[in-house]
Amino acid sequence: MKNTFGNSISLTLFGESHGEYIGAVLDGLAPGIEIDEDFIRSQLDLRRPAGKISTARREADDLRIVSGAFEGKTTGTPLTVLIPNTAQHSKDYSATRALARPGHADYTAYAKYHGFEDYRGGGHFSGRVTAALVAAGAILISALRNKGIYIGSHIKSCAGIRDRGFMDLSEDIERLNDLSFAVLDDAKGADMRAAIEAAAAEGDSVGGVLETAVIGMPAGVGEPWFDTAEGVISHALFSVPAVKGVQFGPAFEMVDGRGSDYNDSFYISDNEIKTVTNNNAGINGGITNGMPIVFSTAVKPTPSIFKEQATVDFMKGKDAKLSLKGRHDPAIIHRARVVVDSVTALAIADLLALRYGTDWLASL
Repeated sequence: MKNTFGNSISLTLFGESHGEYIGAVLDGLAPGIEIDEDFIRSQLDLRRPAGKISTARREADDLRIVSGAFEGKTTGTPLTVLIPNTAQHSKDYSATRALARPGHADYTAYAKYHGFEDYRGGGHFSGRVTAALVAAGAILISALRNKGIYIGSHIKSCAGIRDRGFMDLSEDIERLNDLSFAVLDDAKGADMRAAIEAAAAEGDSVGGVLETAVIGMPAGVGEPWFDTAEGVISHALFSVPAVKGVQFGPAFEMVDGRGSDYNDSFYISDNEIKTVTNNNAGINGGITNGMPIVFSTAVKPTPSIFKEQATVDFMKGKDAKLSLKGRHDPAIIHRARVVVDSVTALAIADLLALRYGTDWLASL
């Protein structure tokens, strides 16, 4: 099973939804990077369930860094984060062990691991494991900020309701990173919340699109073929549960236009090369050009719903009906935002380390 991402800086995830711990190992970090545990906890708070629009499962996420850090700084050796699970309701899953929940990995996990997998709460496939990813990502987000690179995401759309787009990227990113429900238009955010609550009241769920911007990236990062900047970032994004699509800039709109509509003209300002527009999302030929990297991520409606659904019993080999019980999110897009920021930080940090060396993140 491949649970590791990255070349120069790598992240390995471990644990299951209803196991004793989940965790992450970050390897390749430069020595001397500051570990701000208050910031890590604030990032975990952004992922935590909130009110009627989230699951009733509440975890303290009481993280422990058990290796790779000393006196508040990274040592350069593998850094391990442990987060205990304390709010499991494993009995909710025993009765439906052999029923394939539509949209979930129950059947594919069984097909791959021959029934030896921990099926409770989705096991290793659960979104619960993203808490460890967020904890590790927070360390990289801090390190990138110290190098002048900032990441921010907003809910571009949810249940068909659209937020406004990015305008002043620096101001928007700074504002978004303090919000638990990351929208740029508060009125649209209220409409989205109402739509999520309405879906929950009907035992259903909704999805949406996140839009992410990365500012401060230098030009010249990425490779021209198999490790393009888009490819590395997309690889990380598709590791996030429920992500089903990624586009950079207005990618799917471009196909209906012409080169004259979407080419980004270059100009020089204060001795820096910039582009008038940013339709190519800060990347040309797989390599960053110094403009903001902007991409959108499609997050499907949460597959756990409370409506009766047709399925199969994959152990008995017969058709069945499924009515879920337990605690489930009517939407996960607002919680997925910080997960997307975290995997973006991992991808960006790895690309930078490949270009400049692993010590670059800690250098002043």
